[in-house]
Amino acid sequence: MKRKTSQPGPSEVSIDLRLYVAGQTPKSLAAISNLRKICDEHLDSRYRIEVIDLMKNPALAKDHQILAIPTLVRSLPVPIRKIIGDLSDTESVIVGLDVRNSAKQKNPKAKAKGA
Repeated sequence: MKRKTSQPGPSEVSIDLRLYVAGQTPKSLAAISNLRKICDEHLDSRYRIEVIDLMKNPALAKDHQILAIPTLVRSLPVPIRKIIGDLSDTESVIVGLDVRNSAKQKNPKAKAKGA
């Protein structure tokens, strides 16, 4: 179950995300839904999501050092960041992925309000 969405343009900064799940469990489905919602609300089209079902290819868990599922991995930009869980705490996911600055850059008025 691999899916990619929202291909960024060549001049845009891309955020590469991989979500490791195990089948169609409620927690896996919640993580997929929560991730799409967070990306749509905070990243515009500057991201790429790949959902990897470890039930179909369990060897990837060892190869990619996945110890728990669901696990979200941000591979680009470096450094790599990992978040474990169903991603229901939006604020923690944004902080964990370090995309808060990206959200502010898309809205220049956000900086002006704080100044």
